[in-house]
Amino acid sequence: MSLPQPRMALLVATCVVAFTAMGIHAAVSEPAVKSSGLELLGQMTLVNSEDFAGPAGAPPNPKLWHAETGGGGWGNHESQVYTNSPDNLRLDGNGHLVIEARRAGDLITSARISTVRRFDFDDGMIQARIKMPRGTGIHPAFWMLGSSLPEVGYPAAGEIDIVETVGKDGISHAAVHGPGDPSQVGPQGKWKLSADSAATAGSDDFHTYWLRKGPGYLTVGVDDQAYATFHRDQVPTGGTWVQDQPFFLLLNVAVGGDWPGPVAKGALPAEMLVDWIRIYK
Repeated sequence: MSLPQPRMALLVATCVVAFTAMGIHAAVSEPAVKSSGLELLGQMTLVNSEDFAGPAGAPPNPKLWHAETGGGGWGNHESQVYTNSPDNLRLDGNGHLVIEARRAGDLITSARISTVRRFDFDDGMIQARIKMPRGTGIHPAFWMLGSSLPEVGYPAAGEIDIVETVGKDGISHAAVHGPGDPSQVGPQGKWKLSADSAATAGSDDFHTYWLRKGPGYLTVGVDDQAYATFHRDQVPTGGTWVQDQPFFLLLNVAVGGDWPGPVAKGALPAEMLVDWIRIYK
């Protein structure tokens, strides 16, 4: 995902939920825990949900969501300018949030929303049912940043990428980022653990992306299957695991940049549809 802009928006609330890239990779290719999301939910209780109810064209609930706006590349040389316009950010009137990347004259516009200081995810499970856009240069994400970000900055606050998809293949990418000694983890002072799942490859359908968060570990999955668990003891020498703190949620569609590369002709407009978000304890 992209580095946070220096100006963060204000937000406040009840329960729970981060991004960026680069750094030392310690890839996790096979899940350390092979348990399905359904099995985990059998032991948990639904404590909060967001169903994106409202009239077509309305913004998402402003008590929960804040639109982060502006351009400047967002740390990854991205092409889009984020706005709060209904052209880019709106409810569709049928229970979905729409984040749309599109051309607007000489600009590419899109949207990025967060719950910083409004809604924090501490532990338990969070799920989101999302239909991801596909296309060369398109980079949607459902992710989290540490709630201490306004005070300590990045990468000290940490990041959890629940899912990112890049380009046309539809493969799900998950990652965890944290701070470290630059002399040991690299000049940017951050480390990274990552994993991929081909379960959604080539799919244009809705899928349920989820994260189980507990002391010293994070398990990520799609639909009814876990595909990776990241543990505190996997952090490279010199790195610090900061993922046990509360995190806030982000949703966005980036365009272009270091990872996806230039946007292809015909790839825009591109819509991310979010059906719901649910939190379990």
